[in-house]
Amino acid sequence: MLTELSIKNFAIIEDLSVNFQNGLTVLTGETGAGKSIIIDAVHLLSGGRGSVDYIRHGASKLELNGLFVIDDMSNLFLLADKYGIDLTDNMVVLERIVTDKGKSICRINGKLVTLTILREFGNNLVDIHSQHDTYQLMSSQAHINLLDAYNSKEITSIKAQYHDLYKQLMHYKQEYNKLAINEQEAAQRLDLYLFQANELKEADLQPNEDVILEDEKTQLANFEKIFLALEETYYSLHGDQKGLEWVNIAQTALQQGADFDPFIKEKTEELTSLYFNLEEISFQIRDYKEQIQFNEARLNEVESRLNEIARLKKKYGTTVNEIIEYYEEVKQKIEVLENKEIHNEQLENEIAKYTTKVIEVGKKLRSSRKEIAKTLIKTVQLELKDLYLENAKFDVEFNVLSSDPSEDISENGLDKINFLLSTNLGEPLKQLEKVASGGELSRIMLILKKIFVKHQNISTVIFDEIDTGVSGRVAQAIAEKMYDVSMNSQTLCITHLPQVAAMSDNYLLIKKEEKKNRTTTNVSQLSLDNKVIELSKMMTGAKMTDSVMEHSKTLIDLSNKYKKK
Repeated sequence: MLTELSIKNFAIIEDLSVNFQNGLTVLTGETGAGKSIIIDAVHLLSGGRGSVDYIRHGASKLELNGLFVIDDMSNLFLLADKYGIDLTDNMVVLERIVTDKGKSICRINGKLVTLTILREFGNNLVDIHSQHDTYQLMSSQAHINLLDAYNSKEITSIKAQYHDLYKQLMHYKQEYNKLAINEQEAAQRLDLYLFQANELKEADLQPNEDVILEDEKTQLANFEKIFLALEETYYSLHGDQKGLEWVNIAQTALQQGADFDPFIKEKTEELTSLYFNLEEISFQIRDYKEQIQFNEARLNEVESRLNEIARLKKKYGTTVNEIIEYYEEVKQKIEVLENKEIHNEQLENEIAKYTTKVIEVGKKLRSSRKEIAKTLIKTVQLELKDLYLENAKFDVEFNVLSSDPSEDISENGLDKINFLLSTNLGEPLKQLEKVASGGELSRIMLILKKIFVKHQNISTVIFDEIDTGVSGRVAQAIAEKMYDVSMNSQTLCITHLPQVAAMSDNYLLIKKEEKKNRTTTNVSQLSLDNKVIELSKMMTGAKMTDSVMEHSKTLIDLSNKYKKK
């Protein structure tokens, strides 16, 4: 769950720190106060797309920090092991900075990570739903993902098997398509590859040759400096009144007191050891100095070879090792083109074999999905009644697009799945976008979120005004469903419905204030008495009456009774 959120220089927020608790937390406030800005900050923190437009006017960067506490069963432990991130005390700290230059800096528990890794962690920590996300329900891709998530334990192994086979099938198809070229083009490619192979063969490059030659060139080009350094070092150590002689004098002097003092004895031994080490180093420097010699011809030879390698790098790779790898690839391509018919036949056999395997496992996947769909339909049907959609019917449609199963193969299986709904008695089942109003879609979204939150292991769920367009008894039912969601995951909700606000365990009021000719946002945790006042304002506006206050208290009492139940 999200326990603390820190926001600096984000939109109209200058510096804000908000503490969150478990259960259902509502955020209310007047339009423009900054409720959605807080949700936008969480979205950005969890890996959402950033923009310099988010940075508060006059600031050079925005900073976001979020502290999450996770349980021992969280998927994040596997991710943390994968990326070498320490999750001490089951705590995760996400940090994101966006500068006015457009640079994005991301950290997890203090470790610098890419935005992709931050997003991967964020997707396992936070699930944000807005009105826009509600309309994503119309996507058949979303439907198949939701269906699979409903019973992931049963379907995961079959999906993994299918994806492995599908990946292999796509590989063979891509290789086959590469060979599907006309004879003239194949001959042109073969000529090119033969020329490249011959050029690289004659070059006879050796692994890391460019690195080795650059080191040798540096040594040859700086021979005079190297020789003088060696010579000066050697003669600083050897000879009258030089380094070794003085060290020897020092250790001889120290030996005179070694028999009388343990400290002097210890330091005498250390100094003697240092003397012999220095003497050995001086001999090695002398031998190396006498060994090296300047070879102008070799320098010219090295420079010529490096020029040749630089020419090849422009054509075949940035390093010698990359060029060698390319040479091996070219030899393989030559072999394939020279034996094109044989390779075509082999690829056709592999494609046929893996197509059969993919279809076989795809049918098992479809069978499992149909069993899962039966349970999902019953569950959704019960939830629809709770949200006063008594005459609504829900179904999961499996579309077979072709009589040939091989034509239906896709990354997700052989199935195209659609959620169907009928909201009125006597009306046929239709795809969601053709039958559901905005308010009905919000209810369907809430139903699915309540159902799936148990299976997705997400610690924090956020609803950003998805209850827009509903009122009356439906509003009360939505409040109850949101509380049900909060029983399994920490739930944050921006709402304008008093019924939802009354159901909250924690109530945060968002206010916009003006300080020093600038606008900023503040958040305050409301007591029970202030909660009653804010509920009354939501119902009648600024005007307060005793009857409205009593109605607010009654609404809270009814909510508490539902919670106890």
